[in-house]
Formats: sequence, C-alpha cells, structure tokens
Amino acid sequence: MNSDKKKNIIKSIALVVASSILTTFVITQFGFGRIIPSSEYKKYKKMLMLSDVIERDFYKKTDESKLETGLYKGLFSGLDDEYSSYYTKEEMSQLIESTSGKYKGVGIVVGPDKPSGAIKVQQVINGSPASKSGVKAGDLIIKVNGKAYSYQEMDVAVKNMRGEEGTSVTVTFSRDGELFDKKIERKEIKLESIKSKKIDNDIGYIQIVGFDEGTDEDFNKALDSLEKSKIKGLVIDVRDNGGGYLDVVEKIADRLLGESVIVYTKDNTGKKVYSKSNDKQKVDVPIVILTNGNSASASEILTGAILDNKAGVSIGTLTFGKGLVQSVVQLRDGSGYKLTTAQYFTPNGNYINKKGIKPTIEVKEVEKQLPKAVEYLKKEIEKK
Repeated sequence: MNSDKKKNIIKSIALVVASSILTTFVITQFGFGRIIPSSEYKKYKKMLMLSDVIERDFYKKTDESKLETGLYKGLFSGLDDEYSSYYTKEEMSQLIESTSGKYKGVGIVVGPDKPSGAIKVQQVINGSPASKSGVKAGDLIIKVNGKAYSYQEMDVAVKNMRGEEGTSVTVTFSRDGELFDKKIERKEIKLESIKSKKIDNDIGYIQIVGFDEGTDEDFNKALDSLEKSKIKGLVIDVRDNGGGYLDVVEKIADRLLGESVIVYTKDNTGKKVYSKSNDKQKVDVPIVILTNGNSASASEILTGAILDNKAGVSIGTLTFGKGLVQSVVQLRDGSGYKLTTAQYFTPNGNYINKKGIKPTIEVKEVEKQLPKAVEYLKKEIEKK
C-alpha cells in the first residue's frame, strides 16, 4: 500500500467530521474529531504492517478501495451487533432512499424470519414487478443473483435486489419447502405506509406498514377521515411492521395517548431521555393494536406506549423484541454507518430487547386476529 494511501487511512481513523442525516429513532446534527494518543497507536501500527504484508506477498494486485472498505466493515463487524454496519457511498445512498418511501426495486417488503434464519417476504406491493411475477407474502428469500443471504445480512440482500429501473435481478425463493427462481425487472416503487378503511359500520382500521418519512402525516389524514365518519372504535395494525423513525411514532402516539410518556432511551453513560405526548389531539375511542413476531422497533414503541398508558389493548402474538436505538450517519465522502447508540424502555420501564411484548389477548391464527379485535371493540363500545 503506498504512503499516500496509508496517510488517508490514518486520517480516516484519526479524524472524522460527520453530519447525521437520519436515524432509526433520533434526528441530530453533529461533528466530532479525535487525535490518536500514542498508547493507542499500536493497533493502527499493526494494521499498517499487515497492509504492507498483503501488498508485498499477496499473489496478485490488490484493489486498495476494497481493502479500505473491508477495514471499515470489519471494524463494525467486531461489535458483534447485527444492527451496526458500515456502508459504502452507494449502500448509504440506497439506505437513505429506502426511508423516503420511493425506491427502484422489485416491490417487496421484507423482514427477518428467525426460525429459518432466512429473509421473509412480509408484503408484496400491489402492481409491483414482484406481484406480477407471482411472489407471495410468506415466501422466504434464499439467494439474490445466486448468492445466499441470512436475515442478518438483510440490508445487503435488499441492496442487491435494488438497482436501475429496467434492469433485472434473479431471486431464489422458498415456499412450502420448494425452491424456485424468479427473474424480476426493477421499477420505481412507491410505498404506501398507511392503509385505512372503515369496517363493521363503526370501527376504524389503520394499517401502518412502516414508520417512514411522512407516515405520521398520512396517519393523521386517515384518522381525521375516520373520525369525521363517526367511528366508535379503532384498530391499528402493525403486524409485519419492522419499525422506522422515532419522531414519526411520537407524532402518531400524540393522537392516541394524551399527556403521557411514549418511551425513554438510555445511553452508555446511563443518561435517560424521555419522549412525551400531549392531550391536544387525543382520539376518544377504544383502541386495539394488532401485533405479531415481525412487529419490531418503532412498532413495539407504539405498542408499549399504548399498553403502559392503558390507552388500549394488543391482540395477536408476541412482538419481535428490538429495544435498541440506531443512529445512521453519513460521512463527508458519502459513505456512512449505522450504530446502536442506546437502549429504549417502555413507559413502565420494561426493556423488551430479545423478549418482545406479550399481547393482552393472544390469538395465534392470523385470520382470527382482526375479527377478535372487532369483537373486543364492540363490547367496549357497548359499555359506554
């Protein structure tokens, strides 16, 4: 490795100036810098020595860009945290794009399937290339363009399913134990994060697909419309919702909870930060929130807030169990990282990471969960 390259790597390690553009839960802007003390230089000296060995002894010419990327990815891999990762400029761009509600891909929403270790198709967007190819919710993604991925590599698999409009990707799926390939053309996809309707005459139903940019605005519009139609009960469906932004779930909770604590976070110094709602817009009807094993992160924040504040009940199955806060930061060169920076707790102080939230009323059969919610709300309405 040449001396200029070594200097660049040392500078990258010693001094990073960054601005945060988005996070899983918190949006901030900051810059930071660091000088490496002599006591810590040893580990970087070893890295440079190994770089010299590779350059001198490796049997063919090395790609310095790939070596540098591998260095940064390895640093985050050493955390042994499935939610922390380093992203190249291209990967970072796609990560940002995924939260905007628009992207170029095949039109599926995915999540982890812990029992199989695979990536599960949670939703197929209506009219999307995946829908037209016959992909169904519940299918497991085994390979993308011939390369196998587990649910822990979901970000990379999703990245490789996306690409320029008009290009194609071959995805290997598993359904009922049978493997099959689908060659799917990529197109621009517009995600609908909110779906709403009125059911059984006086029950409002709102499905939250993901807590993305603008989801709170769409939720408020849907709720306003349902309130105008004089609903007497409300079902909020966060089944198969893998999460999103904290500020988005805060604004949604603001319509449901009244004056109360939504969630609080705790960092590695023990500092606690509380997120609170007010009672200015609270909807005055009984609430049921539907959950399952893929309801994670922001979905669990909303569920925990509703339950702990006795604003409603949950029906379905145990949630995923993700009680960790990630910050996503873009660096000056366009690359970036996602890093777990805090734990979060429900208003009553419950830490649900790897535990999940138990439903108030457990209903394992998917087709019976919504009818049970309607039945519960009807009884609550009759009490008024």
